Formats: sequence, structure tokens, C-alpha cells
Amino acid sequence: MADDDEATPTLDAADMALVTELGVRRQVQEGEYLYKAGDITYDFFVLVSAEVDIVVGVDDGERVIINHGPGRFLGELNMLSGMRVLVSARVVKPGEVVAVSRDRLRQLMATNPRLGNTILAAFVARRRMLMTGAAPAIRVIGSQFSPESLAIREFLTRTRIPHEWLDSDRDPHAEGLLEHFGIAATELPIVIASGTVLRRATPGDVAGYLGLTVDSLPNRCFDLVVVGGGPAGLAAAVYGASEGLNTLGVEMTAPGGQAGMSSRIENYLGFPMGISGADLTTRAIIQAEKFGASLTTPCTVVSLGTRAGHLVARLSDGTEVAGRAVIAATGASYRRLEASRLSDFEGNGVYYAATEVEARMCGLSPVVVVGGGNSAGQAAIFLSQGGCPVTLVIRGTDLAKDMSRYLADRIEADSRITLRTRTTVEAVDGDETLRTVTLNDPDGTAVIPCAGLFSFIGADPSSGWLTGCAALDDRGFVLTDLSLSANQLGETWQTLARSPLPFETSHPGLFAVGDLRSGSTKRVAAAVGEGSASVRSVHQYLAFGAHTAS
Repeated sequence: MADDDEATPTLDAADMALVTELGVRRQVQEGEYLYKAGDITYDFFVLVSAEVDIVVGVDDGERVIINHGPGRFLGELNMLSGMRVLVSARVVKPGEVVAVSRDRLRQLMATNPRLGNTILAAFVARRRMLMTGAAPAIRVIGSQFSPESLAIREFLTRTRIPHEWLDSDRDPHAEGLLEHFGIAATELPIVIASGTVLRRATPGDVAGYLGLTVDSLPNRCFDLVVVGGGPAGLAAAVYGASEGLNTLGVEMTAPGGQAGMSSRIENYLGFPMGISGADLTTRAIIQAEKFGASLTTPCTVVSLGTRAGHLVARLSDGTEVAGRAVIAATGASYRRLEASRLSDFEGNGVYYAATEVEARMCGLSPVVVVGGGNSAGQAAIFLSQGGCPVTLVIRGTDLAKDMSRYLADRIEADSRITLRTRTTVEAVDGDETLRTVTLNDPDGTAVIPCAGLFSFIGADPSSGWLTGCAALDDRGFVLTDLSLSANQLGETWQTLARSPLPFETSHPGLFAVGDLRSGSTKRVAAAVGEGSASVRSVHQYLAFGAHTAS
């Protein structure tokens, strides 16, 4: 693979001297591995006189991704995230290296912005290279008709983890691997990573192996726990960590939320050419991890309680994490259509996201998008640009009622998108996968061919885990600060002798932001603003608590 200039910077003498002060010099020999794929962690290595190949394991041995010589350094984004190593570093020319611990590396990046930015830019560029060059590091084998296989592919894609997909129904290489590892069809989907085989794998299994779950953390008590990894939650994690709070982010599926699945956001401040939800999410994750936040996924919080002055979040596997303060940013989820046989095709023709994974599964076949909001509009445009004939279905008569004008104009001008107003989805049908959709409008019913039904209708708040802990409005969204009545605040607040801070709920120290919050503006920029601003309230709450405790 050709070298990327940003991925291969060479440190000058001054930078080498600075790094040497923080690390340990040692000699390495030809054939020695500084780290191997599958290792849980590794040091940050700077090459003084040695030469190293970065290699990925393949069926017939190893393939060189890139070569590093004197003055260069090793590592990529898993140095910040703590994710298990995907590639190996093999010494091809003996010499001297400097080994710097991860903690010392964070210290360097925090205190020397110029050198820190050079290192961070290289890490980002290297992950970009690994997305294609190191794909065999993780192999997913399953059926294209399997919702479980789709769930793993979506998780790995959204978390920007290099992987290779092998269709067990079509790929002869997949058949060979199944025979080699003695895997039965009933054990699919499987994930093969660094020689480890995960059978009947789930996103949680994969994340656990890679070190992305709470289990990988050395402690379970934090200054701030952010529940939810959409734009609001990621913004809160960035600002919390950057302002010195020991911060944990907990996300139930994959970072980014609904925004992370948007093909292009064009009305976000500072991006006149637009930015994909995946790119925006990736940048936010890197920022949060750069400042030291711990981000875990998939981890579902099922309840919240209090213990010893801390708010304690209980996860679905029974694990508990505690925070001096908690920001709830679990957003809302799309409602399910009331259509016959819908559940038969969910994850296999019926989707709640329109990413590259779903688009590839539909190919150039006709698809149906349901919904009148921005997410539906972005999905319709994304799919039509990929070559799919798109039928956009809305209940109302005016596309611009709930959709940004620029999206509505673009849809109306796109000859590949057919808009059907005053229409509902009555039924879906097919064999192994979705084949047709039955639509109902004032003129009657129509059965149209459809390889993918993309549903973006309404949204229900993901607030069940806050039951009995925070006051909700009549639709289940969380009430905060000025929206709370005296009855909802109760005696606890009389004892505190203060009013709720901005974004604070009826439970002291618990804050709610983004789509989850009652009365919020359901837009990415608004969610980012709320997540950022809420950290100021967290600081005030923690300072107030410390003052009263004394």
C-alpha cells in the first residue's frame, strides 16, 4: 500500500529528544514483534534506528500494510480507544526504539499541541488506511438473509472497525473457513479475529472481545456518566473530559445515534459542503478519546438508582457504573409501522437506517422510504444517488411541513424519487427476503416491487430506564429545569434550597439533553449545543455538592 504523507510523518531531532525523555530506550532484533494482532494493549513506539513492517494476518501468512523507518512512530487510534490490536509490528531491521506508555503519550498530546496534533492526524490517517488494508483482521461470516449478520456488520461499520464480510451462501472462501474451524451452519454468524472464533456472535460479543465494553475498564466510578452516544451524548463527553471530569460514555448500539446513520447533513454549522453522520460521529469520538473519555458500546442501561451519594446505572448484564453526575442522552427511536408481516423482514428487507451496508443489500432494485422528516429525506436522496428507484411515502400532503426546505426541493427535482402523499404502508411480502410492499391511498391499494423498506416514522423517547427516577411529560420525554412543577420537585429540592440547574431533571445531579428532553429542538446542532452546555451545569452541581458537604 502506498504511503500516505499524513500517516507517515518523520519526527525531527527536537521531537525525538522530547519523546525520549518520556520513554525507555531499548534495542530490538530482526524478526521481533513489538506487538501482535490480538494484544490487549501496547506501548507507543518511536523508531530511533530500527525499521518495522506493519502487517496483517492473511490465509497464507502476513501481508505488509506499511513500512516505518527511523524517525517515525507506531500506533493508530486504538492507542486512544483502548481497543484490542488489529495488526502486528514486526522488526525487519534491528536497532533502537523508544517505548512510551499510553499514559505518558496522553500527557504528551495534552501538553504539546503541535506534536500532539501530528500524532493524532497520523493515527486518523492510519485507521483510514486500515479500513481497506487490514480488512482480513476481522472476518464476519454469515448469511445475507440473516438479521443477526446485518447487526454485526452495521456495528463494525458504524464504529469504523476494519472487517471483511463473507457470505456463507455464495462465497467459496467462506465455506473453506467454516470447514477449517469445524463450524456448523447453526453456529452462524461467526466472527474470526486474530485466530479467535466467536460463534453465534452478537455485536456485544464482538465489542467485548475488542475491549469496547464496560468490562474492559479498570474502575466503575466516574465524575460524569453520559448515557447515550448520539450528538448530544458525544458533545457532553467531549466537554466533560476536556474540562477535567473523569468521564464515561455508555451507548446501547453504536455511537452516533440517528444522526450517525444520516448519509449527509448539510445544514450543520461550519460544513457548507455537508458532512455524513458517520464522519461527524468519528470526529466526535476521536475528540472525546483524545481528552481521555472512556467510550463503551454496546452497553444498555436498564435502570438508575442512588447509592452512597452517587447515581448508579445498572446495565442489562447486571454490571453497575457509578457517577457523581449523570447526563441522559438516549434520544428517541423510530416507531414500527403497523403493516402485515413487518416483523418477518426486519433486518432482512425492512430497515431503520440507510447506510452503505443496507444500500449494498438493495443493489439497484426499487426501494420504499417512509416518513416526512429530515432523516427520511436524507435516506431517499442517498438511495437514489446510489441508483435505486425510490418511492417516498408520507401521510400528509406537504413534504416541506416537517422537512427542511433544501431537502424537499432536492427530492422534488430528483427524477428517481416518486413522492406518494396521503399514503400508508399496509403490508409487506416476500420469500427469503422482501419482494413487495402494499401501499394504501385515497384511490385504493397498490402492490409495488420493493427490495428494501426504510422506515423513519415518528419517534418514541428512550426513557424507560429513567422510570421512577425522573419526571416525564405525557409522551414520555424527560422534563427539565423550568418545565418542572413544584409538585414534581418535591421535598428533596426544598432541602437543597435551590432550583434545578439548566437541563437538570427532577432528580438532583441527573441531567437530560437532546431528543430525550421534553421541548428540545430535534436537530443535530441543537443536540450538540445542549450536550455541551449541560456540562457547565454538571460543574455547578458538583461544586454545590462539595460546598454543602463541607
